[in-house]
Amino acid sequence: MKTAIIFDCEFLCLEGSQRRFWCAAHDPDPVIAEIGAVKLGLERDFPILGTYKAYVRPIDRFGNRYALDPFFTALTGITEENIETEGVTLQDALAGLDSFSDDARFWSWGKDELNMVAISCYIAGIQPPIPAHRFDNAVKLLLAAGMPIEDLAKTPSNKLADYYKVDHPPLQGHDALDDALSVSYTLQHLMKAGKLQPEVFARP
Repeated sequence: MKTAIIFDCEFLCLEGSQRRFWCAAHDPDPVIAEIGAVKLGLERDFPILGTYKAYVRPIDRFGNRYALDPFFTALTGITEENIETEGVTLQDALAGLDSFSDDARFWSWGKDELNMVAISCYIAGIQPPIPAHRFDNAVKLLLAAGMPIEDLAKTPSNKLADYYKVDHPPLQGHDALDDALSVSYTLQHLMKAGKLQPEVFARP
């Protein structure tokens, strides 16, 4: 079955980091702490075929592990215990994501591959294991399905399923897997309704 991978990342921040573009003296580098991904079928009833989730040990430019700021933990639900007991290296997390994908294209709400994967690999001093041409922006898919541009600009990934009034299990905003599921449930809904054609996923 043809598939697409819908993914999301959570990356380190302090309160106000996004507003400051992570440029304040005390801001951490925006490195990945969690990756979530969903394998979405693009045929028949467009099933969700599997999920992937990894906590990543976030390290600074000198190889030292960042401590999580309380604001980040309150925002994402990710705790020091999650990182200590379940965290893996960035290299292992991305290798797991690549293996999970079975060579399907990756889609995120925006450009997580630039804003997070590329930055995190640069900070960690590793070569990105997944080439840029395998990533694309899921906003294109919603645009093709007719979502108004002004709504696209103000709707985050965790609010997308609610925007379309899609019935789904409870989701926690700013959880990488749940945010990827919010996008996936929406795409599934639009394909079932005939508002999004699966062929759009194959366009360059």
